[in-house]
Amino acid sequence: MYGIVGITGRVGGSVAENLLANGEQIRAIVRNPAKGAEWRDRGAEISIADVDDPIALASAFEGMDGVFLMVPPNFAPAPGFPEIRRTLASYRAALAKSLPAKAVYLSSIGAEQSSGLGLITASHLLEQTLGDLPIAHAFLRAGWFMENHAWDVTTAREKGKIFSNLYPLDRKFSLVATADIGKAGADVLRQVWTGTRFIEVSGPEQYSPNDIARALSSALGRAVEAVAVPREKWTEFFIGQGMPEGRTEPRAEMVDGFNSGWIHFRVPGTEYIKGTISLTSVMAKLAISGNREA
Repeated sequence: MYGIVGITGRVGGSVAENLLANGEQIRAIVRNPAKGAEWRDRGAEISIADVDDPIALASAFEGMDGVFLMVPPNFAPAPGFPEIRRTLASYRAALAKSLPAKAVYLSSIGAEQSSGLGLITASHLLEQTLGDLPIAHAFLRAGWFMENHAWDVTTAREKGKIFSNLYPLDRKFSLVATADIGKAGADVLRQVWTGTRFIEVSGPEQYSPNDIARALSSALGRAVEAVAVPREKWTEFFIGQGMPEGRTEPRAEMVDGFNSGWIHFRVPGTEYIKGTISLTSVMAKLAISGNREA
């Protein structure tokens, strides 16, 4: 039996899908009972726990052969990341009390660095806060999510352009589909090991912003070009996407880290999993989803 936090999201849901496909039993750990209904119908146990409630989490982790954990996404954290620190303190207390045999975590490439990470600081804190507990650990250091480019579908469809903070536009970055991360998480959960593992998870190849534009062009049936957003325009650009004023700097620092090469793959001492899902297939799905929403 495997407990899964974040099962209502793309990655956690994919972990659950893969475990069920392999005949495993799962416990969906959710805050809202209604969110667990779909998984209950598929045979999952349901446990109600907020990520900031260590007592409820410890109960949810009790008796599990392994658990999958992730920090809830927060693209505009308060200075000092207090929300993330509170959740991690809750995770630590719950794991220390329940002591499941193993835990697999969604982390990120770059998490080994102690500065210059921006939003990826959450993953660094995750590894630092939980990695010394007396259980088997596996931190999945995933690449840039392909699904992050869902925001590009509208401008690609309406203007024939995507606006990129990653550049140069022909430079290739390590992107990965969330379904590939979920499969990796499920596969690792079913393994037996001791100590701590750091596992990089990438897509089948690297992709540039120009490749993203070409994939959307194929999906939408129209020419699409990538346009670099000047660094001095990032704050305005992020606010235009809905981010609150005064909270954009962690996102900018993260992208700076990718552009400079500070955040990168192939860190010594890590394992490596290469996914199979292409950028073209993910962009096609995002385009179809966008059409349905429209």
